[in-house]
Amino acid sequence: MSAADRLMEFLQPKFGTEIHVGPWVTITQERIDKFAEVTGDIQWIHTDPQRAARESPFGATIAHGFLTLSLLPFLTESNHPDHFQKNYPGMRMRVNYGLNRVRFPAPVVVGSRIRARTVLQSAEKAGEGVQIVYLITVDMENKEKPACVAEFVARVY
Repeated sequence: MSAADRLMEFLQPKFGTEIHVGPWVTITQERIDKFAEVTGDIQWIHTDPQRAARESPFGATIAHGFLTLSLLPFLTESNHPDHFQKNYPGMRMRVNYGLNRVRFPAPVVVGSRIRARTVLQSAEKAGEGVQIVYLITVDMENKEKPACVAEFVARVY
């Protein structure tokens, strides 16, 4: 049996189930400002707390949607050293293949705490590897609507 076959056998019972809930992370103005600096998106709604307090419908600055999206590896803890062998036994490498769908239903106001919940949607063999689709929902503490919902695709070899 190939490593890809063994991984499929390992993953199949988990399809449709929540496989991970990450820790809460506070979104600070410093993090927002650093993201604005590296991306060049310095729109006032993200970077000017005084103006945002006066003019924004949110009463404060908000995180960039793409900042929230960029935090997915951190929020899902998929960059943790133990994550790979625990979740992909027998495989040697994982690559980000892309996103099928991304939405930002609610803004992340500065000071909000967010976390990611991951559901394993599906997996299928892809050549020598396995293509895996996860549904990741980024929740905000004490809010009904999520900050981000993304269908993330990874390939594992």
